[in-house]
Amino acid sequence: MYEFLKPFVCTVVAVFFASLFSVSPTFAAEKGEGHLSIIAWPGYIERGDTDKTYDWVTEFENSTGCQVTVKTAGTSDEMASLMNKGGYDLVTASGDASLRLVAGKKVQPIDITKIPSWRKVDKRLQNAPWHTVNGVHYGVPFQWGPNVLMYNTTVFPTPPVSWSVLFKPQTLPDGKSNKGRIQAYDGAIYLADAALYLMNTKPELGIKDPYELDETQYQAVLELLRQQHSLIHRYWHDYNVQMSDFKNEGVVASGAWPFQVNMLQAENQPIASTIPREGATGWADTTMLSASSKNPVCAYKWLEWSLNDKVQAPLAEWFGSNPSVPAACKAKAPGGSDFCASNGFNQFSQIKFWKTPQSKCNSQGNCVPYSRWTQDYIAIMGGR
Repeated sequence: MYEFLKPFVCTVVAVFFASLFSVSPTFAAEKGEGHLSIIAWPGYIERGDTDKTYDWVTEFENSTGCQVTVKTAGTSDEMASLMNKGGYDLVTASGDASLRLVAGKKVQPIDITKIPSWRKVDKRLQNAPWHTVNGVHYGVPFQWGPNVLMYNTTVFPTPPVSWSVLFKPQTLPDGKSNKGRIQAYDGAIYLADAALYLMNTKPELGIKDPYELDETQYQAVLELLRQQHSLIHRYWHDYNVQMSDFKNEGVVASGAWPFQVNMLQAENQPIASTIPREGATGWADTTMLSASSKNPVCAYKWLEWSLNDKVQAPLAEWFGSNPSVPAACKAKAPGGSDFCASNGFNQFSQIKFWKTPQSKCNSQGNCVPYSRWTQDYIAIMGGR
């Protein structure tokens, strides 16, 4: 071969092979802005501050030059409010916030050609309706899991079989009342937990979907939650406060995230969790890009990084969630656990994932919208 052609041929070959492995090699090499601001659920963006072995931020920062700052939020409503104020690049939104953010034009469509690892995403999540609108993707699936019933094992020697321990006055296995010893979530989406309970215990109501309630079904849910109010120790949204209440305030049962269960067990507290016979609500969280992001290059670099086994596996073990990339189930996490088996990776079909209640619904035509859920739950928490 003529020597003067070698550089040209090598360049062509390099570009060809780059195209095989990355649909956007130029973008991948593009220099980031140096900053990235993320709104996230607690425990989702870790840099080793709590446990040095759980750190998936430092390597990202070192390899990209994008310095990450995180604002944690305890409810989807808080996330939506922060996004409305602006100033953030990404948000790890659950299904009860994601479509609100799309409708409000607070997030922008995702160009999946800039995310080579998209092909690895769980097929059950790639086109999920909580982030895909008219075939357009508005986020990258991150993690998913159930809202579990967390309980004190000294009070419950065997796991509670029903969510009734949170909804109905009763004597617990230790011979004491549940009044003042239980908690409920401080978020209007909790109405779905009550609806799921009634869906199984009062089939005559005809509830087919806990997020799609007609007026009669909705009023039954409100009545159940008004009755529950007298039993409540606290409506929680801060995971640290909830853990303290279980350790110091005599709280023995509550809906919770697996994250709190893991943290309390790590402290050798008598804590366990279960999914009762009625099933569970849950969350499938999506990383969404702000419509006003000032750091889109760093944001896309994070979206790609978020699908890496170095993120998916330790996060699933740390939080008690499931990876959005099935192959990550085979990756080694710092604790060496079989996290996909422990966290119910095969229970996907049993979980009623959070979604935003809308007035037009599939199961029965007309339903009570989320605006009323919010208004009425605030009243219930206030004792009205």
